[in-house]
Order: sequence, then C-alpha cells, then structure tokens
Amino acid sequence: MNGILPLWKPKGITSHDCVLKTRKLLHLKKIGHTGTLDPDVEGVLPLCIGQATKIVPFLTDTKKTYITEVKLGISTETEDSQGEVVETKHVIHPPSQQKIENVLQLFQGEIMQVPPMYSAVKVNGKKLYEYARMNEHVERPRRTVFIYQLEQLKKNCHHDRFWLKVVCSKGTYIRTLCVNIGNLLGYPAHMSDLYRMETGAISQEDTSTFSEIEQAVKEERQNELLLPIGNCLRHMPSIDVDKDTRKRVLYGQKLPKPHHTPETEPFLVRFDKQVIAVYKTHPDNDTIMKPVRVFNHE
Repeated sequence: MNGILPLWKPKGITSHDCVLKTRKLLHLKKIGHTGTLDPDVEGVLPLCIGQATKIVPFLTDTKKTYITEVKLGISTETEDSQGEVVETKHVIHPPSQQKIENVLQLFQGEIMQVPPMYSAVKVNGKKLYEYARMNEHVERPRRTVFIYQLEQLKKNCHHDRFWLKVVCSKGTYIRTLCVNIGNLLGYPAHMSDLYRMETGAISQEDTSTFSEIEQAVKEERQNELLLPIGNCLRHMPSIDVDKDTRKRVLYGQKLPKPHHTPETEPFLVRFDKQVIAVYKTHPDNDTIMKPVRVFNHE
C-alpha cells in the first residue's frame, strides 16, 4: 500500500496511538503521521503509508484550518480546558459581536506569538513543558506565524464563549490565539474546544474513521481509502517530464535544469500526471537539479 490515509482522529488518544492502531488494522509497519494533534483534539490527521512516508516533511508545512471555541472568564496554565485555572473574571457584560469582529481584525496577517509554557518547543535543549512541570522560569522565543482567515461563527454562541474559524500557517498555536483574543476583549480566556478541519489539500470530507477503516479491511477494499501522493502535494509547484527523463528520475539522477522551472523550491516532477519525485536546484550548480525524494510506484 502506498498513499495517504486521511484519518478523522477521535478525541482521547494521541497521534502516535493513531499510527499504532492503523498499523495493526492494515498489518503494515511503514506508517507515519504528518503533524501531532493533542489527545483532546479531534480532526484531520493524514497518515502516510508506504512510499508516501517520504512526503511527510512537505505535508507538515501547509496551511491548516481549525474550528475552535473561545471561553471567556477563565484562563488556565495550559491555555486549554485541561489545565489548572489561573484567573477568573465573571462575564457580566459579554462583548458584542461587532467588538469581537473588531478584535479579530487585529490578528489577521502576520502576527507574533509566544508559545505556551505547556508546549513541545525546545529552549536550551529542553521542552517548555518540562520547565513548566518543574516550575522553572525560562524566556520563551517569539515566533512569526500567519493568519490567512479568522472569522466568528454565528451558531452556538453563548454570552461567555464563541466559535471561530481559523486558517493559519504551520506553527500557529490556536490556544495562544484564543488567550490573546480574550485579553483584548478584556477577559482571561482559554481554548475550550478544537477541531482540525483541513490540512493542506486534505479536508474532513476525505477522511475515514477507525470503524470505516476496520470495515474496509474486512471487505478487502482498504486501498480505496487512500489518496494518491500527488493529490496531497497540490500546494507545491511542478514540472512535467517525458518518458526518457522519467527513467533517469526514477534512478535518482541529477538532471539539467529546464529553462522554465518554478520560482519556489522544492518542486514536483511529474510524468503522465503522476508525481514521481521531488527535486530542487543543486546548491553548487544552478544549471542542475538534484532529487530530494524519489517515489517508486511499482
């Protein structure tokens, strides 16, 4: 089996647990995920199978779409509903819809974030959550992220909580975004719920649940659940090659760089609409391109 299995990850288990469970269901070892989801988060978790494990680095660096709930009046150590309460403030006068919209405008585009203390970001070789558990203070590095879309969802709104749709870059902490939005609205806040709806070109409509995977295995149609490698790399530019060049690509050879290559790298190499490799310009000779990944579709 080679391809992407878009899993709808349930709440209550880790991303690594999802990989282990899928390995048992499919009787395969070569499976990897493309970006961790916390145990209490539900949503799209693409699993790379077989040759597709080679594209994991190219799938992690994609846009993500989330649906999240912001809870006003309570802040926590972990910035989500799992942590100890740090501050409370009764929401007597909830912010108007217009005020929320005005604050959301401030977070669109390029923004700076300080990662939560309870996160896996490393400082001096140690993860931030390790410092937090030992009550050690450490200066957290600021990071630049990009918010492509941020809008309030009108349904299921309560006086002290509201739902948001967020389209963002890799590395964005939705927990931190919720806290910062709450602060500008005048309240301590935290992320009370989170769903990942899309990662790159893969959306909820593409996913399968564990029960659906189990049924497909029983009916020996598990291959029908897989997406082709190329379908998940649509965010990357590409070039097409002829039959003779295809052979050289599959052998992993360096090649003369065509006159018209994409401005951004790395880029896909395709033959007959099928992605067969990922190439980039050779660092020592800009007239040559070298392989980054080669896919054996046999």
